[in-house]
Amino acid sequence: MIYNRRQFLILTGGLVGITFATISHKLFSQSQPNLSQNKQIAPPEPSPINQPIAIAPDGLYAPMKGDVRIVVISDLNSQYGSTDYDPEVDKAIALIPQWKPDLLLCGGDMVAGQKRSLTKQQIEAMWSAFDVHIAAPLRQAKLPFGFTIGNHDGSGSMSGGKYNFQQERNLASAYWNNPNHNPGLNFVDQANFPFYYSFKEKDIFYLVWDASTHIIDVNQLTWVENSLNSSQAKQAKLRLAIGHLPLYPVAVGRNTPGNYMAEGEKLQNLLEQYDVHTYISGHHHAYYPGKTGQLELLHSGALGGGPRQLLNSNLSPQKTLTVVDISLDSEATRYTTYDMKSLQVIDIQTLPKSIGKIIRKDL
Repeated sequence: MIYNRRQFLILTGGLVGITFATISHKLFSQSQPNLSQNKQIAPPEPSPINQPIAIAPDGLYAPMKGDVRIVVISDLNSQYGSTDYDPEVDKAIALIPQWKPDLLLCGGDMVAGQKRSLTKQQIEAMWSAFDVHIAAPLRQAKLPFGFTIGNHDGSGSMSGGKYNFQQERNLASAYWNNPNHNPGLNFVDQANFPFYYSFKEKDIFYLVWDASTHIIDVNQLTWVENSLNSSQAKQAKLRLAIGHLPLYPVAVGRNTPGNYMAEGEKLQNLLEQYDVHTYISGHHHAYYPGKTGQLELLHSGALGGGPRQLLNSNLSPQKTLTVVDISLDSEATRYTTYDMKSLQVIDIQTLPKSIGKIIRKDL
């Protein structure tokens, strides 16, 4: 076939265009990722941010973690003047960070005072031992530590307008106000720390009063009302109160006047008036999760010496630790309590259905 000049130019131009397009397509394809391979190696979808997770030390029952998790212990001490702690205390302190709590609370009696014959050196030695066994490991774990003063830490009992154990109170204050012993709390009011104070953690307001004796004086009650009526308390999603003595008796041998608050019903009404959700206490050395009226009551068992039997119960005394998981939206608390000897979870249904005016929490 004979081509004229115009036909020849059209034909050769077309061939060049086709060749260029083919080469360009090949180069472009090589520069792109292999979509089928990319799909195979894509990372898995991330888990939902608020998906509940079960957390506990290895080998222990793991409860589902709430919006806020608190570990509660109490009554750590043993005999008067002791600078040592029972094995369950050391075991608990080693395990606590593995529950991944946001806060640790103690219901009091961290040392073994309330004895006039104890010298300044002996009392300081007890606080030093407390630091070694308990407070220092918690600081190292960066775990905030809230607590209430117990009768063996710095009793508030008085005679003739004076504290019967003034030296113990002075030395307790000196220990806790030492900057090296900072408990890591977000204080709201620490003017009377460590005896009564308030702090806020994870949108929960905590009020700590001095229930190291059965009477709370008028000045402190005024402070309690002002604190619970404050904007910080009202704006919190939940309010908790902590004191050493319970409002009402729950344990054998501790159901005598002076071992529980003198005006329990009045104090209950006060806490209810300001929408306090739970009152946490120690002193009775017996675990009992209860409620009365609108107020929940967590009676913390002893972790140290002298666990006691519950009233209305034939159960053997147990040394306990309680994990409290809190749902902020529903304002609900869930307890998982371990017998610290066996590390088994205590079945709430084995506990008395009621003790006095207190009803078991699950009923």
